[in-house]
Amino acid sequence: MRLSIAFPLVARALTCTLGLALPMRLMSAQTAPTEGPYKVLKSARVGGEGGTDYIFADDVGRRLYIPRGATRADSASGRPASPARISVFNLDDLSPMGEIITAPNSQGNGAAIDPKSGHGFTSSRPGITMFDTKSMQLIKSIPIDSGVGPDGILFDGFNDHVYVFSHPTKDATVIDSKTGNVLGRIDLGGVPEQAVADGKGLLYVVMQDAIGSVTVVDVKTMKATAHWTFVDKGACNGLSLDAANKVLFASCGRSGVVAGAPAPTPGGPPPAPAVPMMVVMSAKDGKILTSLPLAGSSDGGAFNPKTREAFSSHGNGTLTIVSEKSPTQFDVLQNLNTMNGARTIAFDGKTGHIFVMSVERGPAPPPPPTGGRGGQAPVIPGSFTVLMIGK
Repeated sequence: MRLSIAFPLVARALTCTLGLALPMRLMSAQTAPTEGPYKVLKSARVGGEGGTDYIFADDVGRRLYIPRGATRADSASGRPASPARISVFNLDDLSPMGEIITAPNSQGNGAAIDPKSGHGFTSSRPGITMFDTKSMQLIKSIPIDSGVGPDGILFDGFNDHVYVFSHPTKDATVIDSKTGNVLGRIDLGGVPEQAVADGKGLLYVVMQDAIGSVTVVDVKTMKATAHWTFVDKGACNGLSLDAANKVLFASCGRSGVVAGAPAPTPGGPPPAPAVPMMVVMSAKDGKILTSLPLAGSSDGGAFNPKTREAFSSHGNGTLTIVSEKSPTQFDVLQNLNTMNGARTIAFDGKTGHIFVMSVERGPAPPPPPTGGRGGQAPVIPGSFTVLMIGK
């Protein structure tokens, strides 16, 4: 994920919303309906200040975890200062259950839970926050190298390890979920985003580079074993997996840039505009099965093995649902309107519900008199909202 912990943590939302016009034009060109089986079941305006990145659903403990960034006091609006923390909600009705104050000065991007040990972790800096899920109290801060920039995070029950992914170092820090000890780091060969595990010893990590790819990791040796390119797709942030049929679904924000192609010549035709696509790939050998249009630029993916549907959430306030008709046939089922800025996603395996989140914004300030782009529209205080989506 892109930088999302600096006050007021808006870089990711800005990146997504700047591409609003193009994805909306793309939507209108698609045959997939906006009406369909999925709808917003519940909209909870839970409030609270501080930016967000990932949202995580613990379908065993029935809790929803959202790391929130620290905010400074603002006398003009009367907003008090808020510490970095993890907001916790009931997964079934979105009622608040409390907050976990993270390690001092550690602001988190994402959360992961080990249901067996009851330990939770956030991908935070300057240290990884480890907490107890029952008491919702901090256990310790796990030191990391200064160059590591924690972003995505994943728990794998195959070996009870937590993987914390870093953009600047292009690797994953591996942590024992029972003890919190750092076991080592895995070189991924690219800028890592979302990751999924097959539960049998393999880890798949999507790369955010200009030419997207998936890195395959053997978790037993903690080594990358393959790098599968998307050839002409890039800026990939979301990844989900049909483990039974060994199919990967990668959500990419840009297509049309072929690997090894020369750069556009000065004075020549401009490069083709970015077109968000979902790349469907075999998890056996990296063969690309198909590519499908997305309704916006994605920042997260999920898969429901019961319905064989893949989901991609977008910063322009849409959610694309892809139906797996067979392991070789895929169709866009629906483009659902959600909430502008709702770019990351969580999936509840028990109910099949999808969760996204965002804030409301006021009018954008006008461009400066000297020219250029105006500032971003300010967040409306207390407008932070979580959406529950389902059939």
